[in-house]
Amino acid sequence: MIGHNARMADSKENQTTGASPSELQWYALRTRSRHERVVNQQLISNGFETFLPTLTETHRWSDRKKVVEVPLFSGYTFVRFTYSHEERIRVLRSHGAVGLVGVQGAGVPIPDSQIDDIRKLLTNKIPLRKHGFLRIGQRVRIRGGALDGLEGILVAENGDRSLVISVDPIQRSLSIRVEGYEVEPV
Repeated sequence: MIGHNARMADSKENQTTGASPSELQWYALRTRSRHERVVNQQLISNGFETFLPTLTETHRWSDRKKVVEVPLFSGYTFVRFTYSHEERIRVLRSHGAVGLVGVQGAGVPIPDSQIDDIRKLLTNKIPLRKHGFLRIGQRVRIRGGALDGLEGILVAENGDRSLVISVDPIQRSLSIRVEGYEVEPV
């Protein structure tokens, strides 16, 4: 990864409904493979505020190198609108749109703070890389280093991520800090 960027269309009001910013909410929209930019551009053309976070990566082939901009979350773009049946249909009519992320495609609002956090990271060019989603309490495995292959439960205490290794038959556990280690879900 070399850098990152963010594509978004800023507007204070949803142009089609005249909604105030407090009524607008962010939603994740699933797209067909490699259709993120097409869907994003169509939504902008239809007056929606969008956010398509991207990374700049260097792709290497046997005969050349090329710097390309790729979506941070492949298969997804974010759209902000006031939820109604009519607006949902307008969003889903974009060529390449698959559905809103949520129960039965209804869409679950994403807190503004989560979108703002991603924007802040990209704007400040903080080094980052894609990582699988991990939840506290999830069983994970350490990848690489002296602890390669070690499995346990991911926990957080006072902001530190730790791995709890348990010996089930004797009901005893140990805890180690996993900051600096790459972990993956089991």
